[in-house]
Amino acid sequence: MSVFTVASRYAKSLIDLSKEQGNLDAVKGDMEQFIAVVKQNAELAAVLKNPIIKQDKKRSILSALFDGKVQASVLSFFHMLVTKGRSDILNDVAIEFIREYRVEKGIVQATVTSAVPLSEENLAQLKAQIAQEIRANEVVLDTKVDAALIGGFVIKVGDRQVDVSIAGRLNKLEKHFAANVI
Repeated sequence: MSVFTVASRYAKSLIDLSKEQGNLDAVKGDMEQFIAVVKQNAELAAVLKNPIIKQDKKRSILSALFDGKVQASVLSFFHMLVTKGRSDILNDVAIEFIREYRVEKGIVQATVTSAVPLSEENLAQLKAQIAQEIRANEVVLDTKVDAALIGGFVIKVGDRQVDVSIAGRLNKLEKHFAANVI
């Protein structure tokens, strides 16, 4: 079974448990905190992935780092994964939890790349337009700047992309001329 499949199953289980306990938003915050800690601390990631390090040691490290800082159910969940020999996918489970949470709440992740930084007003309009188009409750918009676009922007939502940049239009025009050359 792939890591993604296993991580997804554990994440869904934690979502279900969190909904039962009525602390889904708090658990989401704990998962974001866990992801941030692992991202900032390569040694922790290495310890969790290392099969030679004993489970007791991994559990004590997780307790030292997160006891009192995350929900008790989250720490118990971490300990359960370690006990089952799945500490290597803890970060994957946390990432998948965030993805599942967004699906549950109707939150969509989108990226806009523009030639120049967009104003807050423009970003708000884009968010509203994207939310309306795809019927999302909320849109989380990541922004990037790429001067090579010359003007306009490119929006990516999931596997869909809308390119209204000048560079994109020039590219299409070039392909059109190349295809129609006699």
